[in-house]
Amino acid sequence: MAVIQANNLLEDQSQLESGPLSTFVGVYDGHGGPEAARFVNERLFENIKKFTSEGRGMSSDVITKAFLTTDEEFLGLVKSQWLNKPQIASVGACCLVGVVCSGLLYIANAGDSRVVLGRIEKTTKQQEEVKAVQLSSEHNASMESVREELRQLHPDDPQIVVPKHNVWRVKGIIQVSRSLGDAYLKRAEFNREPLLAKFRLSQSFEKPILLAEPTIEVHKLTPEDQFLIFASDGLWEHLTNQEAVDIVHNSHRNGVARKLLKAALQEAAKKREMRYSDLEKIDRGVRRHFHDDITIIVLFLDSNTISRSTSRNPRVSIRGGGVPSWV
Repeated sequence: MAVIQANNLLEDQSQLESGPLSTFVGVYDGHGGPEAARFVNERLFENIKKFTSEGRGMSSDVITKAFLTTDEEFLGLVKSQWLNKPQIASVGACCLVGVVCSGLLYIANAGDSRVVLGRIEKTTKQQEEVKAVQLSSEHNASMESVREELRQLHPDDPQIVVPKHNVWRVKGIIQVSRSLGDAYLKRAEFNREPLLAKFRLSQSFEKPILLAEPTIEVHKLTPEDQFLIFASDGLWEHLTNQEAVDIVHNSHRNGVARKLLKAALQEAAKKREMRYSDLEKIDRGVRRHFHDDITIIVLFLDSNTISRSTSRNPRVSIRGGGVPSWV
């Protein structure tokens, strides 16, 4: 697990929970402030555990219900703090979750974070290579499929997605179409004064503009599946899926997430015509040129992780986000 802080407040949170029956990974990419990501870090996993125990085990429906419940809980918090802290209505988090249980991998995503699988594949020369396989579906208005989905969901709103500053944005404000939080685009009661003018829409709305429901993929794990890279969008702005997989495959496990961070920052420095040696020396004020926090979790898929139900490993809980890690 590794994270780099780009802003005054670290807005990202991350989570790894490993017990006798399953492994849970969460990457929560906050925007507008840290409150939503922190709330998700506290509540989402707990809701998944709750609904799993109430039903018949892990399922896509359980994960979806946990996402929607966590979102409703945060909107309730926004309502309770509206008079004293109205700007919390503009705080949200992109949420990427992976659950390994009984040989299955559940991937749930609401936002534009991404998980990539490193899988061994045989080449034509009977040699083995590790190929990158993207497992998550992203929700960013830069993608034509996302813009079309928004238009279909809001057929009476020609301004549901518009270009602003050469970037496609939902209502001209935000790039992602799904998230937890962002109450000002889910309930009209929060899209008014005293919320800042830049978040207020000129017309009211009846149904939520952003969705909290994740897209879910279920993947049956095989011995060829080597590792998973969970990361917020900041990593993927600078590295391709295959570049990231190659770095992990060709590196020692210890510190590999930080090595991915270093590679991304080297690419960012090149784009800004900076030397990486200079980048290592700059203070936090200059680091803010990297406009977004980056959070990475690399999960290696050994036999114990895949067949967690037969493992005797004790529960392990790791939550990140409090202390940034600089390369």
